[in-house]
Amino acid sequence: MSATPSSKLPPFAPDDPLGLDDLLDPEDLAIRASVRDWATDRVLPHIADWYERGELPGIRELARELGSLGALGMSLEGYGCAGASSVQYGLACLELEAADSGIRSLVSVQGSLAMYAIHRFGSEEQKRHWLPGMAAGEIIGCFGLTEPDHGSDPAGMRTYAKRDGTDWVLTGRKMWITNGSVAGVAVVWAGTDDGVRGFVVPTDSPGFSAPEIKHKWSLRASVTSELVLDEVRLPADAVLPEVTGLRGPLSCLSHARYGIVWGAMGAARSCFESALEYSKSREQFGRPIGGFQLTQAKLADMALELHKGILLAHHLGRRLDAGRLRPEQVSFGKLNNVREAIDICRTSRTVLGANGISLEYPVMRHATNLESVLTYEGTVEMHQLVLGKALTGLDAFR
Repeated sequence: MSATPSSKLPPFAPDDPLGLDDLLDPEDLAIRASVRDWATDRVLPHIADWYERGELPGIRELARELGSLGALGMSLEGYGCAGASSVQYGLACLELEAADSGIRSLVSVQGSLAMYAIHRFGSEEQKRHWLPGMAAGEIIGCFGLTEPDHGSDPAGMRTYAKRDGTDWVLTGRKMWITNGSVAGVAVVWAGTDDGVRGFVVPTDSPGFSAPEIKHKWSLRASVTSELVLDEVRLPADAVLPEVTGLRGPLSCLSHARYGIVWGAMGAARSCFESALEYSKSREQFGRPIGGFQLTQAKLADMALELHKGILLAHHLGRRLDAGRLRPEQVSFGKLNNVREAIDICRTSRTVLGANGISLEYPVMRHATNLESVLTYEGTVEMHQLVLGKALTGLDAFR
């Protein structure tokens, strides 16, 4: 096999050193560009201020714009959803999280948790009633699984739904719920006499409240709430009819974790790009710091992990589109990519020196956001144990 003459090789692209764009078709590239342009125009000019204030002002308007963009329930079919491929959804997550993890979380919770649960497990009536408005961003959704005392062990949840005639009555609390206090509908998981069931709960139901959680130092430009269900009465048709047990919420989480595999690389890319540009303009000892060996070693190592992570995300996306993606493989991606993204953020901060802690640059904002992303939808330890069981055949959970 003869080597390709160097004169015929494409130039080296610092923003795509592995040539991964060759894996994307024109529609993929167009979707990525449209989401990147939206984030650049609507989020990046304001995100440092939103983060510093601990607010996400205009969230309802942003949701409607994201709906117009086709980003809500993006990979779902019908009911006003875009029906995009899993890779296209992943590219959107990457671009959204390159702006801020809070924006990607808004989209993930809406589409991959609340909408996905209704789309996969809901009745036809529930789908027709809720999904078109959610896809358009007219209705914001949230997903209630985690409780104050039960995060990694959802089987221990205390929220309970009991029958009262033909009605259901829900009582309990959920914690750390993205979109909670602005949601028009909540998908809430509760124990019943028949096992764990999912309920579609209009948030104007008597007994439902969602106080917002304040004093966060991570995901500050994101609405995070507690859900309080004080004998919320629901009709019989509020229950998701197509699933019983933890298989329901866990399959939703697996779908959302897939988006995180891509999204974390968006945060990492933003930090890496900041470090790279800074290294070429910041001078010390009479020349740009990017010309020093130690800085170049940092940049090379960050580029390796960033683009390996994007390649991993792409591979998992192709498997998902082919119906071959296993939950253990999602754990592989979430564990690796979030962990490496945090390391890239921290290394980028060292390249920027003291400037790395300033909100004039995105690095510290991404680093603190990723501390939440590392924990939610499966901690490091839980994904390690998922992979450990898959590798050994031995269950370390019990």
